[in-house]
Amino acid sequence: MSAPRGAGNHGEDGSGVVDFLLVTVLLLFLFLAVVQVGLVLHTRNVLVAAAAEGARYGANADRTPEQGAARTQEVVADALSSRTAGALQVVPSMPLSPEGLQTVQIEVTSPLPVVFLPVGPVSITVRGHALREGT
Repeated sequence: MSAPRGAGNHGEDGSGVVDFLLVTVLLLFLFLAVVQVGLVLHTRNVLVAAAAEGARYGANADRTPEQGAARTQEVVADALSSRTAGALQVVPSMPLSPEGLQTVQIEVTSPLPVVFLPVGPVSITVRGHALREGT
């Protein structure tokens, strides 16, 4: 007479559920890590482009570096969100280049989006430069 189905496997009952749970947790962690890296890279690229655009705008002959900083915030608000643009710290300046030419520099500091809760607040600082027209 044969033993009833599953009679000899009492030690392995529920092991499929545990295996599924372990694999699911690992895949969820990897998925969130990929999303986090993608968000950070997207935010960094937008900030670099916005800082460069603001520096070019502020370097025009009929513009000021402060107008370039405002343009930077507009670009970030369009590309990311107005909430992110409101959290920006935009610092315009007009340093001299090594050749003695006047440049416009826009420095942007922004918080990065965080998917994982254990990570504290993280920020990034980028700079855009442009040669001042009419110098």
